[in-house]
Amino acid sequence: MTSVGNPYKEDIDFAALAIQDADFARVLKPNGQLDFSNPESVQQLTKSLLRRDFKLKIELPPDRLCPPVPNRLNYLLWIQSLLDTTSDAYTDTYDPQRQVLGLDIGTGASCIYPLLGCAQRPKWRFAGTDIDDKSLQFAKQNVDANAFQNRVKLLKTRPDGPLLPLDTMEFENIDFSMCNPPFYESKADMLTSATAKQRPAFTACTGSETEMVTPGGEVAFVSRMIDESLVLQDRVQWYTSMLGKLSSVATLVQKLRDKGVGNYAVTEFVQGSKTRRWGIAWSFEDLRPKMSVARGLNSLPKALLPFPSEYVIMLDGADITKVGRHLNDALSQLPLKWMWKPNISTGVGFSEKAVWSRAARRQAGRAEDTGIDEDEDMALGFKIQVEEVGEAGVKVTVRWLKGHDSVLFESFCGMIKRRSEESMK
Repeated sequence: MTSVGNPYKEDIDFAALAIQDADFARVLKPNGQLDFSNPESVQQLTKSLLRRDFKLKIELPPDRLCPPVPNRLNYLLWIQSLLDTTSDAYTDTYDPQRQVLGLDIGTGASCIYPLLGCAQRPKWRFAGTDIDDKSLQFAKQNVDANAFQNRVKLLKTRPDGPLLPLDTMEFENIDFSMCNPPFYESKADMLTSATAKQRPAFTACTGSETEMVTPGGEVAFVSRMIDESLVLQDRVQWYTSMLGKLSSVATLVQKLRDKGVGNYAVTEFVQGSKTRRWGIAWSFEDLRPKMSVARGLNSLPKALLPFPSEYVIMLDGADITKVGRHLNDALSQLPLKWMWKPNISTGVGFSEKAVWSRAARRQAGRAEDTGIDEDEDMALGFKIQVEEVGEAGVKVTVRWLKGHDSVLFESFCGMIKRRSEESMK
């Protein structure tokens, strides 16, 4: 099975699932409702969805967390989008040939993230860690039952050990880490949170204390990951975590910015009218995710959102061919790497520095080859797409593909805006 998107955009049709899955039919009430306060019913929903939609078989103990499939899938799909829009191919699409290695911190008895990831993307492999023997025992059974032993490696870790044990696992580099950390600071915090909700919890919670509670809560847990990432740097392309409290997002984004990490992404996971969760990711590399992936959280103050990686110029009454030709001519005369495809009105380029500035042009004297063959040396990577909108309009989108310097990208966008407007004269 390859990447299929999200089959749970609409609420799950329990009646249809009962027809397709006899085990689920047995726990569905005569009125077509599911008893979410019954742990057995909740477990069966998870098992039946995994079996029907992903051909996965799992067993779960009654005293460990039962993961809701739509919520977990949302998080995994976001990570897929992060990787797809920050690949060396600069295509912003899924590359079925790309080998990917991910680390699931606290994989749990279900081992759901590695199982879902492997079921969706054949070239993906996972490492899963946990501090709990019973959870690891069931995780191993679930990996074996789905014949993923060659693609999923499990490791027991210690509560006081590293959260990202790359050296212990003998990994030089991995593509991403993911985590669904314990939300609560203490058992009392957990009980207070449950009482504060105006309605009963959506599902019966069968999580053990190690799955639900950690000193300092999720902010302290993810802060540990941030501290470890400052040492590991780009040995992990994307560090990510799910969060259970919106307030945690702003606190952790501020911590990243205080540490000088400027390439990060935030989002929210919404499932119908049900529980919201949030996501945060950060990278020490300079590949920039698409804006829809990096800035998927409207409720965060604008000042805390990642720098926009797309800049749009609207030109009323412009001619698409003329705009494209003018931009191609302008960029072709600069000492940068540039390739334009007129048939799709799209170009990709890389620049070592602000070669379009007046000072740089004076210094260069004339356009000449930079002599740089590797994109890795470039301070800025960009994609320009020209498309028709409406009956008499053209949209120019400048996409920031690569770089740490937002001022350089802004300066480039200013130049492209001027050149685009010139084409209409």
